[in-house]
Amino acid sequence: MRLNCDEKKNGDCFDCSRHPSTKWAQRSDKVYLTIELPDAKDVKLNLKPDGHFNFSAKGSDDMQYELDLELFDAVNAEESKAAVAPRTICYLVKKAESNWWPRLVKKEGKPPVFLKVDWDKWQDEDDEDAELGDDFGGMDFSKLNMGGDDRDDFEDEVEDDDDDDNVVDSANKEDEDPEAEGSKGEEAPAAAVGEAKP
Repeated sequence: MRLNCDEKKNGDCFDCSRHPSTKWAQRSDKVYLTIELPDAKDVKLNLKPDGHFNFSAKGSDDMQYELDLELFDAVNAEESKAAVAPRTICYLVKKAESNWWPRLVKKEGKPPVFLKVDWDKWQDEDDEDAELGDDFGGMDFSKLNMGGDDRDDFEDEVEDDDDDDNVVDSANKEDEDPEAEGSKGEEAPAAAVGEAKP
């Protein structure tokens, strides 16, 4: 948290406020803002269509915390939503036009130290079609061809294996001696019983 001291009187801050740690992420049509301020009181949020965003609240230490951001582009303030939770204040800002912003704030250069990328929500522009969610984004693992038991393929393989066995069986029968066939048939059960013993 950083102090915002515009005026000083005798070395003390006059009308001091702090900036809460703030994280952001975006999609082509929206921006996620997460203000980290546990046990915030007297929360005031203001978003204007031109992209001017104001936040103020008192923290658990009774210090005043404020944000004043000029967002990169215009927003749809009416469709934007806020939620105040015990540890964070989340704001879903709807963009006026669907396009990717090169940065969150209008001012070029190094962003303020309290403003960080929210890597938990971050998504690259190239990956926008693959929506991320709580359960792997509803991903259909059957289309990944990663093995698994695809019933149609499995039944085809069983039929192919049966055909191979039939070819081997017919080849063995051609090589067999008709007189020896009876003796092999008698030995097979004895061998099978012998193998079953521990």
